[in-house]
Parts: sequence; structure tokens; C-alpha cells
Amino acid sequence: MPEDPIMLYSYINTLLRDKYPSLDELCSSRCIDADALKAKLGAAGFEYSPEYNKFI
Repeated sequence: MPEDPIMLYSYINTLLRDKYPSLDELCSSRCIDADALKAKLGAAGFEYSPEYNKFI
């Protein structure tokens, strides 16, 4: 996964759009710590929206 928060934001949102119906499913299938991902993207100003299934 990209280390740069902006690249990570784009990468995760692309996966959510194209392959996964929820952040939980993405994290589970790719062995990603959801809380750590939310914290990293949150520090860059992004928040996960379950309604839209993407970080905004």
C-alpha cells in the first residue's frame, strides 16, 4: 500500500469503488487494520463515509 496519504486515499477509494462494498470487507480480505487506516487517512484530513463507501 502507498505510504503517501494522498496516494493511499486514491488507492483505497479505488478499491472501495471497484471491488468492495464496505471498508470492513476491504480490510478483512487484505489483512489491513481498519483503525490504523482510518487514523492515517484521518491525519491527512479524510474521513470514511459508510453512506458513500469512500473516504471524503
